[in-house]
Amino acid sequence: MNLTAAAFAFLLAFFLMLAGVTRVGSWLIERRNPPVGSFATVNGARMHYVHVPAGPNPDLPPVVFIHGASANLKDQMAPLRPLLEGRAEMLFFDRPGHGWSGRGSRNSNPHEQAETIAALMDHVGIRDAIIVGHSFGGAVTATFGLEQAARTRGLVFLSAVSHPWPGGATAWYYSVAATPVIGWLFAQTVAYPAGTSRLAAATTCVFAPNAVPDGYSDAASIPLVLRPRAFRSNALDVAGLYGHVLEAAKRYRDIKVPTVVISGDRDAVVYEEIHSTGLARDIPGAEPVWVRNLGHKPDWVGPDLVVAAIEKVAGKERDLAGVARAVEARIAGDAYGAGCIDEKAPVAELAPQ
Repeated sequence: MNLTAAAFAFLLAFFLMLAGVTRVGSWLIERRNPPVGSFATVNGARMHYVHVPAGPNPDLPPVVFIHGASANLKDQMAPLRPLLEGRAEMLFFDRPGHGWSGRGSRNSNPHEQAETIAALMDHVGIRDAIIVGHSFGGAVTATFGLEQAARTRGLVFLSAVSHPWPGGATAWYYSVAATPVIGWLFAQTVAYPAGTSRLAAATTCVFAPNAVPDGYSDAASIPLVLRPRAFRSNALDVAGLYGHVLEAAKRYRDIKVPTVVISGDRDAVVYEEIHSTGLARDIPGAEPVWVRNLGHKPDWVGPDLVVAAIEKVAGKERDLAGVARAVEARIAGDAYGAGCIDEKAPVAELAPQ
């Protein structure tokens, strides 16, 4: 056997080993994180969802929650459901291709995902609702507000992505995983072992400068994203996000429902100076709520503020600035994730119009 053939045989064996590790690891992840809800096929996708009926005396309209990248329905359900149980009908779901939901054939962008959400609302009998979106889910939330206006009672954005950002770049592994053929191979071999080794550090930076809650990864079933199909769906979503917001942001002035935009000033995941500032500027009447020393996870770090925002959008009198100050007092001393980069957008790029 010549040197070239030997090298090829070694590489093939190496990738087959990685594929085997990925398959076993994915099986273990699914055993440890089984479905917690129901399934329905809507708009061409088999959707996994949890529908929480309203209590006997609800004081809030229905609320639909849209999770962000690399996540699933448990990421919002764990911190927020206990605070709203009995007060409102709630719908949590895995976005197409995430968690236990199938990708389907018509969910490649926020426009199509908004259609699927509307179809799922029809399936469970929700006519209209307050829509709450975190991070990537903010782009879907804004699109839902634009294109499903009759189904939208109000909007709450949590550390949302919504506007074009400098250069439009994303992490290299999203670009690789979204590439035809190569991306499939990457997801089947490299993503699981590499992602497993980086999961704790990445989670620290998502929360930084705030502490990661004890048991967060297990409570939110975050490892589900490391399975090949979920990893690739996530990458395709993120890789296509810049092109989507480049066009969608031009239309945000058409949103006419009550809106609250919650953001921390220490977000190490998105440019809060671009996205949250842009949403507050472009959506008529939107109320911005800034929280000092808050990172990317207001749903876990300040769930009381999120609930107050839902109440405000529903028409109740709530002092959101006062609630934000209470959250700030709790997290004033947080200084976790020292190695995480809280990068600020260039001044010239702030909330581009």
